[in-house]
Order: sequence, then structure tokens, then C-alpha cells
Amino acid sequence: MSTVHGRTSDGLFASEHKPGVWERSRRARTAILYLLPSIILFSVFIFYPMFRTIYLSFFLTNQAGEAAVFVGLDNYKYLLESSAFLNSAKATLLFVLYTVPAGILISLFLALLANEKLRGIGFFRTIYSSTMGVSVAASSVVWLFMFHPSIGMFNRFLAIFDFPQIQWLLDPQWALISVAISTIWMNTGFSFLILLGGLQNIDEHLYESARIDGAGYFYRLRRITIPMLSPTLFFIITISLINAFQTFGQIDILTKGGPAQSTNLIVYSIYREAFVNYQFGTASAQAVFLFLCILVATILQFRLGERRVHYQ
Repeated sequence: MSTVHGRTSDGLFASEHKPGVWERSRRARTAILYLLPSIILFSVFIFYPMFRTIYLSFFLTNQAGEAAVFVGLDNYKYLLESSAFLNSAKATLLFVLYTVPAGILISLFLALLANEKLRGIGFFRTIYSSTMGVSVAASSVVWLFMFHPSIGMFNRFLAIFDFPQIQWLLDPQWALISVAISTIWMNTGFSFLILLGGLQNIDEHLYESARIDGAGYFYRLRRITIPMLSPTLFFIITISLINAFQTFGQIDILTKGGPAQSTNLIVYSIYREAFVNYQFGTASAQAVFLFLCILVATILQFRLGERRVHYQ
């Protein structure tokens, strides 16, 4: 332990103790010891699978998933030339465009309503956030019955007004939209709760000052609410983008990638390629492609979106 002496502003001497080499080494070992459980968990469940996937993407594999023949970039070339994979990429992009903007706008609208100081508003806050307590599997089964062509609620509603029935999950033009509708409903509760928390953290004095100056509701929304809520919106948009790219459960239960591969998103395509066709090499290449898509989308979100974020 070394000691450094110096003169303070009032002319007195003060000493500052700086840790020596052995002390710094002991602190580093202690820090690593505390981090060790997290390092082990991340290594086993994240880093090893990730590097193993990248490794397998350069090989043809056997049915046990073991690397058999090194093919280099052939798996990636095959994907770029495969109409099925390109269709999956297109369906994934459309699914993201359907679910993310609509889901965030609906959640923001509900959060603005639930943030009003009205009697009994707590009941509606509970209802709006209740979708968080329902699993994807249970929600998908409910939506499966609602989309049923003969006994489903939606077609019964259309029959009241003599509209033609829609094959919601059987028509390629409607299947992806139907899955997107169910996904928006499933994700609304989480987004609503986060946005409501962000709204309740905005200083009420800002609104009072704006009211005194004669500002209307929409002016306050545009000049106060949205800018002050921008960090929360930035978080929700980023999380929603990542979740949309990784959607699997509702696809598996509602459509299984059909009809005519119209809902065969990349994640479901990876599942079928690996665990149905036992082509782990091309499945790993698809997983790497999906990882790069999410990485690029996240980087663009941070590069472009964070400029409009107003941190308090």
C-alpha cells in the first residue's frame, strides 16, 4: 500500500492511500469470483451454443447433429439461392412490419387512457396488462378457436352483416395477418405496462405549467409527453423488434408455417430444418443469418433512434 501526500486548499497536509499491486490483484480475484456464476451460465447457455452454431454452419451434419463434411460457405450460398428461405425472410420482414408499429401504437394509446386520473381506472389497468399473465401456448389455442372458419367468433361476426367468411388461418393472404393480430394482443400487456410506468414518471408540474399557458391536450402530448417518454419508447421499440424476429410459439400452434409457407418465419424454418429434416448445417446458417438481421436492426435502432431520445 503506497501513500501519497498533498496539500489541501486550507494549507494542511493530507495523505491518500493508493492500493498496491497485490491489493489490486486481490480485488480483481474477488470480482471474478463474484462474476463466476454469471460467467458460467452465460458460457453454457449463450456463448457455447452461439459459437457451436457458427461452427456447424460451415459443415454438413449427420442426424445426430455432428459435423461430417466441411463445405465452407456452401450452406450460405444454398440459402441465398433457395426460394423457400427467401420466402421465409420476406414473411419475417412483413411480420415485423405488421406487429411492431401497430403493437406500440395500441399500447401507447391504452397507456395514455390508463394514465388519466379517473375513478376505477385501476380495473382497466389490470385488464389491459392481463395478457402478460397468459402463456403463448394458451393464448394461441384461444385464438385458434376464434379464427376457426365455422365456429370462430370472427366469422360469426361477419355473418351478422352478411359478409363472406374468411379462411383466417387457411388462406395465404390472411394467415400472416391473423398471426400478427394474435401476436399484437399477446405483446400489448408488457408494452402497456412499461409505457404506463414511463408516463407516471413524467413530472406533473410540466403539465400544470403548460395548462396555465393555455396549451391543449394534443400540444402537451406532442411537446411534453412524447419527448419525456422517448427513453421508454426507445426501449419498447428495441425489445419489440427483437421479439418479432424471434416469434415461434404462435406460428407452431396456429399455422405450422402454412398455408403455402406464408407464415414460415425464419425461426420456424430453423426449427423444421433442424428437428424435422435433420439438416443442422443449413439450420445453423439460417440462425446466423437471423442473428445478423437482429444485430443490424438493433444497431440501426441505436444509431438512428437514440438521436431523438431526450434523457432527463
